[in-house]
Amino acid sequence: MRGFAGIDIGSRSIELVVVDDAGQVQQRFQADTGFDPMAEAKRMLAQVEYQQIMATGYGRNLFEISFDATTVTEIKAHARGARACFPTAETVLDIGGQDSKAIALFATGKVKKFEMNDRCAAGTGKFLEIMAKALGFSLAEFSEQALAATSDINISSMCTVFAESEVTSLIGRGQDRQAIARGLHQSVVRRVKTMLNRVSTDGDIVFTGGVANNACMVQFLEETLQRQVLVPPQPQFIGAYGAALLAAGLD
Repeated sequence: MRGFAGIDIGSRSIELVVVDDAGQVQQRFQADTGFDPMAEAKRMLAQVEYQQIMATGYGRNLFEISFDATTVTEIKAHARGARACFPTAETVLDIGGQDSKAIALFATGKVKKFEMNDRCAAGTGKFLEIMAKALGFSLAEFSEQALAATSDINISSMCTVFAESEVTSLIGRGQDRQAIARGLHQSVVRRVKTMLNRVSTDGDIVFTGGVANNACMVQFLEETLQRQVLVPPQPQFIGAYGAALLAAGLD
């Protein structure tokens, strides 16, 4: 039986999910976006069969033209995917490679309000990648070292370029790398808190996107917001999953 596909073409990676007519995931794939996202999307689609596809993400409009497909905004796709994982969820936080989104939902699951940061890398996966590299950590080590720190060093700049320069300066002065890592995570959480509080101030938060795999971010968000943070399995696929559900008419 052919399924229903959702493809999330992000600035850093592409996710593809295929569900059956009941919304159960049958297949999923992930690849780097690269310099030619449509060629990568074509390669991924050659591995699956589907009767309907819906695109979301940074490259959805180009995909619509290239593959004659329908599209949905990232806001609606992540809201639908998050709600499928946690049926009572009313707040969604998505942090991807180069943008972040806070989404409030009605009790019905429809989008009530949202805030989005897509004008700079501050508070995104790209920011964390660059800071980890500046400290000489892998992304996994970056999270682990931040959690292991017994103190933190405040990072005053959220601009990626200035923050990287600040980190380099702190290292040059002999400051503890664990404490710097903790401070960087805290700086992202402070920025996300402001965005979240503009759309929703209570209830559980469903955390989607690749940054949701960062255990330090999850812990610091819970501590700072005093709200439970729920992370679905493989959170980086939630946008594509939501798009697939919508393609199947399961809205």
